[in-house]
Amino acid sequence: MTGEIGVLVAEDQRLLRASLIALFNAEPDMTVLGEAADGERAVAEASRLRPDVVLMDIRMPALSGIEVTARICADPRLAHTRILILSMYELDEYVLGALRAGASGFLLKDADPSMLLDAVRTVHSGQSLLAPSLMARLLDHCVPAATSSTARLETLTPRQREVLTLIARGMSNTEIEEELRITRATRRSHINALLARLGARDRAQLVIAAYEAGLVRPARQGL
Repeated sequence: MTGEIGVLVAEDQRLLRASLIALFNAEPDMTVLGEAADGERAVAEASRLRPDVVLMDIRMPALSGIEVTARICADPRLAHTRILILSMYELDEYVLGALRAGASGFLLKDADPSMLLDAVRTVHSGQSLLAPSLMARLLDHCVPAATSSTARLETLTPRQREVLTLIARGMSNTEIEEELRITRATRRSHINALLARLGARDRAQLVIAAYEAGLVRPARQGL
């Protein structure tokens, strides 16, 4: 299985699950390791198979996508596993909960097959799939408060706060390097420090931490 992305498909609708499995198995760089029709099975299969990516339906029988995500992300044996959430609704509050629990991104169920394949590759590469427009609308529900993220922001250096702000605004790694005129190694060092100090799993949680702490706020114009 060298060079392939091992995928676990967690979806309770049998026809859709079969379609997703066929889609992934048709790709030369992907293979479906297993499937799950409910949340409990998804946790068990993730633990057994240790996939690279779990494609997770947000609404599952037995355990919700949020609960499954939290359990997988809390398992140190699955530290490399990334979770991509599927949702019917752009403003589904459960999606935000799943991102907080450690999911690396989300996608709507009406996305094109090519977009879904790209999304799996994106989260597998260690990036977060956070379309700025959708994330801004989701995080419109985030109310700045005296959270642990707020307290931890006080431990950041001015440069780390700058990097965090640009991440929350949806900038790519290259754009951050150009904006701040820093090298790739320096940018990587800052992001690793942010992940450690804020207790975040990936960029998705960094974005949420920035919004919840009030470091940046979603633009309301055009929403």
